[in-house]
Amino acid sequence: MIYTVTFNPALDYVVRVDHFALGEVNRTEQESIYYGGKGLNVSAVLSTLGYENTALGFVAGFTGDEIERGVKGLGFRSDFIRVEKGLSRINVKLKSREETEINGMGPEITGEDVKKLYEKLDRLTAGDVLVLSGSIPKSIADDIYERIMESLDGRGVRIVVDATKDLLINVLPYHPFLIKPNNHELGEMFGVTLHGPEEIIAYGRRLQEKGARNVLISMAGDGAILITEEEDVFRMGVPKGTVKNSVGAGDSMVAGFIAGYLENGSFQHALRLGSAAGSASAFSEGLAGREDIMRLYEELSKEGF
Repeated sequence: MIYTVTFNPALDYVVRVDHFALGEVNRTEQESIYYGGKGLNVSAVLSTLGYENTALGFVAGFTGDEIERGVKGLGFRSDFIRVEKGLSRINVKLKSREETEINGMGPEITGEDVKKLYEKLDRLTAGDVLVLSGSIPKSIADDIYERIMESLDGRGVRIVVDATKDLLINVLPYHPFLIKPNNHELGEMFGVTLHGPEEIIAYGRRLQEKGARNVLISMAGDGAILITEEEDVFRMGVPKGTVKNSVGAGDSMVAGFIAGYLENGSFQHALRLGSAAGSASAFSEGLAGREDIMRLYEELSKEGF
């Protein structure tokens, strides 16, 4: 079974305003509500690709009720922990000449709530996949990723981590199956600016030296590089298309990679499907559908590796 963890899921209220003017009354031209959070995005795309999975995390208040209701329509199971204080977030994402985001705080998560999460994770067994992605709420200790991986160490659970800076660096001694920094985040970890694929590969290998098994580095319009635990390096370009949406593309890449790898154990196939899923979401207003993903997969396959 595949499990995703979203510590602070949200309702994403996405509005488009033609020529937004600060300090004035603005009227929306278009508006949508999505069930947001990096782990939920991964779960949704996994479901789109035909893989059953369960979303874990914390919800509270009437917004939490709506998140629980909404994810049922996205095709995956949820097993959220109900939190007593506060509300699950509403994030406002304004699209105009520029994109602006206002993200809510989320509920207050107590030590007892976290204990309940550990109890759920304790059920994972060899062969299961766990996806840890996104930032940590202020009410949770910032070493929570490390503690989760420590508790599961030696069980044969394949753990995927999509996080930034110290959150990612600190989990490497627990040998995550896959990590997915982008090229800018990779450079920030080492205090350098990376120029070209050779430098990116060299610093990706340094993450492997610190404990990562497989390193997937996304590079926006320049494609992606995968460095495998078998010491192979694969590169993948991007298909042609117009970028409409920056939210969820990285999460879609993670989901596509997991789906591809579980299908036949091929890292090449996983990279191609991950790249197709990430691009398909970037070319969509929301998360991509299966038809768009597979169409881009076929386009990428013609380019080779």
